[in-house]
Amino acid sequence: MISSLCMKKDSKRRFTIRDIAAMGMMLALIEVSKRALEFLPNVELVTLLFMVFTLNFGLEVLAVSVAFTLVETAFWGVNNWVIMYLYIWPAEILFVHFTRRHASYWFHAVFSALFGFCFGALCSIPYLAVGGWSMAFTWWVAGIPYDILHGVSNFALCLILYRPLMAATKRAAVFLRDAGRSKSG
Repeated sequence: MISSLCMKKDSKRRFTIRDIAAMGMMLALIEVSKRALEFLPNVELVTLLFMVFTLNFGLEVLAVSVAFTLVETAFWGVNNWVIMYLYIWPAEILFVHFTRRHASYWFHAVFSALFGFCFGALCSIPYLAVGGWSMAFTWWVAGIPYDILHGVSNFALCLILYRPLMAATKRAAVFLRDAGRSKSG
């Protein structure tokens, strides 16, 4: 993230105060957006925000996803979804990171739709261990109407907000990088 741009080559990899502050702001934006939209079933900005943050700050956003899961757990309590969040959001972040060089506006809009459509299927994985294929399949099928809403809303939100969020996040990343250079130079 920012530290990789600002650290000296001989120092060990660690988060700087600037990194922690940036990650705290990312987490706050994700949480506020989630709370603002929670009255709408399966309409969320979490997918889009993790995408945009990953494209501008890199794999260190994985730490934000873990912090997000911890905050959500503190707010809602422990349940099966905690396990799901521990692999769903990192999987999205890794996919976005490793496809970033060949991706476009439309690629990300389609990916966010597919991610929403597949969210229930991805979340059914822990049920394989609990009740086998039949339980996982039943759990997934029961949620398909919500997955459809999730995919459609992800696509629409990405089409509307991707470019402005990318521009704002890119400016923030440049500002943080330049602020780190002026302090170390």
